Amino acid sequence: MFEGQPKGLWALALANTGERFGYYTMLAVFILFLQANFGYTPGVAGGIQATFLMLVYFLPIIGGIAADKFGFGRMVTTGIFIMFLGYALLSVPLGSNWVAVAVMGAALVLVSLGTGLFKGNLQVMVGRLYDEPKYADKRDNGFSLFYMAINIGAMFAPTAAIMIMKWAQTSLGVSEADSYHFAFAVACASLILSIGIYYAFSSTYKHVLASEDKGQKAVAKRVEAEKEAAKQPELTKEQTKERIVCLALVMGVVIFFWMAFHQNGVTLTFFARDYTETSATGVQGMAFDVTNLVACIFIVYGLFGAFQAKSSKALAYGVLAIAAGACYLGYQYLHTQDAVTAVEAPIFQQFNPCFVVALTPVSVAFFSWLGKHGKEPSSPRKIGMGMLVAAAAFGLMIAGSMGLLNPMDQTAAIEAGADPKRVTANLLIGTYLVLTLAELLLSPIGISFVSKVAPPKYAGLMMGLWFGATALGNQLVMIPAILWDANVSLPYIWAVLAGICILSALFIFSVLKKLEKVSK
Repeated sequence: MFEGQPKGLWALALANTGERFGYYTMLAVFILFLQANFGYTPGVAGGIQATFLMLVYFLPIIGGIAADKFGFGRMVTTGIFIMFLGYALLSVPLGSNWVAVAVMGAALVLVSLGTGLFKGNLQVMVGRLYDEPKYADKRDNGFSLFYMAINIGAMFAPTAAIMIMKWAQTSLGVSEADSYHFAFAVACASLILSIGIYYAFSSTYKHVLASEDKGQKAVAKRVEAEKEAAKQPELTKEQTKERIVCLALVMGVVIFFWMAFHQNGVTLTFFARDYTETSATGVQGMAFDVTNLVACIFIVYGLFGAFQAKSSKALAYGVLAIAAGACYLGYQYLHTQDAVTAVEAPIFQQFNPCFVVALTPVSVAFFSWLGKHGKEPSSPRKIGMGMLVAAAAFGLMIAGSMGLLNPMDQTAAIEAGADPKRVTANLLIGTYLVLTLAELLLSPIGISFVSKVAPPKYAGLMMGLWFGATALGNQLVMIPAILWDANVSLPYIWAVLAGICILSALFIFSVLKKLEKVSK
């Protein structure tokens, strides 16, 4: 998986890791900032975050159009500088007046626009690394590594946000509301690192940008050459229509997946703050130290490598990784088993990227094994299964929320100094694990389905619409936040999300034969 990859992959992946670290540092605390600094209700704060997420996923469409005209490399660089300006504005403590609101709005537009220019175009550059015949068969593994690099950055982000905020409060004496701005400043620093890596190692990927100076004719020539090499038969009008209809059906379902999945930054963060125990001990407490999670990942990769080892050297590396991870965890347990660990709401957002990093190679290996035995589910079936798994995640939340106060009643009790009922942190950790399994079944599989089924002459449009569906799903993230604001009972809020996922799965299975037909 790691061997034989083009050198440019590591440069682009690390540049992206730096950018994603800053983005998720900001996102880990942003909705809490909206309430602490401006006093917004959960519904209003959720609406602002949902709109921001919608723009982040919609604007790559604009970024792709701009790249076709001005070049992918130029747009990646421009995107980084625009994002930097946006994060810099967020870093300035301006209070809660109308000026602060206006500056925050401008900052969110800049961050989302910069992300739109950076995100998709960097991925295009990664794809072009594999146009060379010697790397063609390593494309899937390369993108898996790239995706894991994104999540490595995201995994450390919540810890960074919490640590910098605590430092600002204790060392500089700033208020809690103002300390959020220091977390946003971390994003600025991470972008400096990102652009430094991007330029320092540009020699490893500069060949993929060589055609940009030749203009659109070179791009068009390349596309025609690819079509000729693929020797794809011309689709009839009916076949084209059938494929577009099938893609539209899948995209309609994807909207509701992202609506449910991205509750991690909204209602699930509210739940972490208001309903989850604020401290942990023993093994449970160890889960909130990101270094312990890294040790667990070492063990998973070591086991994975040992079982797949084809040489004594590879086996030794696997055993060494397992031993290193186990020894570190043992040391940590002996020295922290009696310690009380404070559990902050943003820290829960480290679990999804951690699970992605740990489980991606396992997932790839498992489905490859099923494929060799002729039992691998089709892409549409995996998408349906992913929706059912997402429903199961919110089923856990329904069970764990029984007997808890309604949201506004819980808030009132906390503000009054009462000690309302809270639940174990394991509930959210388990929920994030199940949601990650759903993500691995649906997100990369959905992109693969679009790239495979899209009619050649509409391939770019279809991928753009995929981003559009994701953007719409992120806008709908605000609906559960509105229910939270309306003091609706927790089991009902989670049941709405679980029900939407179940209905979406049933819909996919009802048209499964049609979807599988076009994907063959």
